[in-house]
Amino acid sequence: MTARTLNELMAQNRNAERSIVYHGGEGQSHSVSYAQLQQRALGVLFQLQQLGAKPGDRLILLLNNNEQFIEAFWAAVLGGIVPVPVAIGISDEHRHKLLRIARKLGAPFVYTDRKTFERVGQFAARSADAEAATVFARLRPRAFLVEDLDDLSRPGVEHAAAPGDTAFIQFSSGSTSDPKGVVLTHANLMAHGEAVTRVAGFNENDISLSWMPLTHDMGLIGFHLVMFANRVHMHLMPTELFVRRPLLWFAIASEQRATILCSPNFGYRHYLKVLGDRSPGNLDLAAVRLVFNGAEPISVELCEEFTVRMAAVGLPLHAMYPVYGLAEASLAVSFPPPARAIRTARINRHRMGVGDTAELVSEGGRDAVALVSVGAPIPGCELRIAGNEDAALPDGRIGHILIRGSNVTRGYFEEPELNAASFTSDGWLRTGDLGLLRDGELYITGRAKEIIFVNGQNYYPHDLEGIAQQAPGMEPGKVVVAGVRSPGAETDQLTVFVLHRGDLAEFPALAAGITRLINEQAGLEVAQVVPVKRIPKTTSGKIQRHLLEQQLLDGEFVADLSEVSRHSGGLQQGVSTAADSVEARLLAICNSVLTGRKTGPDDNLFEIGASSLKLIEIHEQIDRDYPNQVDLTELFDHPTVAELARHLSAKLAQSA
Repeated sequence: MTARTLNELMAQNRNAERSIVYHGGEGQSHSVSYAQLQQRALGVLFQLQQLGAKPGDRLILLLNNNEQFIEAFWAAVLGGIVPVPVAIGISDEHRHKLLRIARKLGAPFVYTDRKTFERVGQFAARSADAEAATVFARLRPRAFLVEDLDDLSRPGVEHAAAPGDTAFIQFSSGSTSDPKGVVLTHANLMAHGEAVTRVAGFNENDISLSWMPLTHDMGLIGFHLVMFANRVHMHLMPTELFVRRPLLWFAIASEQRATILCSPNFGYRHYLKVLGDRSPGNLDLAAVRLVFNGAEPISVELCEEFTVRMAAVGLPLHAMYPVYGLAEASLAVSFPPPARAIRTARINRHRMGVGDTAELVSEGGRDAVALVSVGAPIPGCELRIAGNEDAALPDGRIGHILIRGSNVTRGYFEEPELNAASFTSDGWLRTGDLGLLRDGELYITGRAKEIIFVNGQNYYPHDLEGIAQQAPGMEPGKVVVAGVRSPGAETDQLTVFVLHRGDLAEFPALAAGITRLINEQAGLEVAQVVPVKRIPKTTSGKIQRHLLEQQLLDGEFVADLSEVSRHSGGLQQGVSTAADSVEARLLAICNSVLTGRKTGPDDNLFEIGASSLKLIEIHEQIDRDYPNQVDLTELFDHPTVAELARHLSAKLAQSA
């Protein structure tokens, strides 16, 4: 790969006998050659330049159509304009995010369709954000609509990009209050493409197929830019088509003899759910050599189920390819060797804090959590596992994942404080992920900000979600585990959110099954199980736990929780005030203080030998979770956990 910039790459590939095939449904597709792509991109560039766009300007791409998106992306790149992909979405959250991004970019142009732009304007007009209407008003004269695109025969003026120039800005996919833009240079992207090609062996004989959104780094960088750099025959299908008809994914793969596929974990689950007990059909997947699995926690069990089911139609058993990366690394951080069986490590879920040595346990053990190897760092990308003070930890210890290298971003767009907090003094980027190195390979344990802190130990939500999904009546992907911390509390309440749109009279039994399983398999007490009608996710399918946590604290689920309490006979308030949840929390406190024995709800704390100091420690922890509700002397009046729970629940109900 001799090109130093995306512009040079396009020039090298203009005569390549390769194409992009856009699929619209079964039997609905059309092909655009690499040469036609360049011609159409230059035609779009001409019209952007007529609108006033010039090198260095920023262009928001707000497009669902894959072909329109790719033409506009390359139009911007060839003209030195910085493309900024933004997912359209269907909610006001997405429109609000767009306006926040536009505000941060200053005076961007926007390329979209008329209906989408009108909906953004309608949102801005009614938004509680006082600046929304002002931002939209600035955006209106700089909007280029797909419907206004006419003659593409006149080419725009190309710009000679330098390797250090910004190629595009990838904004975070989450609906956070302040989206952060990852700045990626041409040099970052070219270094990344060369490195992953060396490991995965991409070549001109490959045929790729992707349904990932082009606003996501795996979709745009992994399955367009990297494929384009290697002159791969590309096939793209709309994300919403995969969501509606997931079986079409492998039908197209079989028909086109695809060699490279990709999906986050939830995509494989979605496919299997729709497939059900049926055979995959008359497919031939023998040509597939790599099925990328990344972008969210990887389930060992799901990988095994998927590959075994699809082996019946020729999918090689070792095709599943678990990887790790993030936009800040231009996508990839680590790849395993291709065509190798998935490597796993099972460690003790109670020993997964930063600095802990991973304790290997036997398969099937109560405390075992399965982790998947995502391989070694790609060439040119360094990786360090570090403690809370950024010092390197030895192999086998769990810590923060830090990266640096030629593929790693130089920082976030106009975020000096965030950049100072994200990079160490010697140039390492803090990814926000946790993991460990074992025999030189990386195992991801979870996101640092999603850790649940219970009983003085750290737990990972995706591990506990895997347990909860085993409850009778539960479906995969319908449960979210989070640590919810009430104002003033110093520990998290282990809270389970369940997607439930049916009769709430049926919910207590489901909640009881989930609570029992997590207690049996993880030894943890669930504070509360909450029915929700929607699980918020990013456009790439990542769960937004923080939104559910905040909604619970804001009281949005009070009515449904009251209805559940009526059917279960319990009391629920705030995060955790049902009698059984209070009892579970008190038991957890007692067992964390009185180590060496398991305290039961009817055990008398004085009869089992709790010292005065231990009683004081128990009271201090109770007071942290339930401030000013229990006096130390009340432990003498209610010496068992069951009695104290009933007493405390009555107090909470009265104060409510």
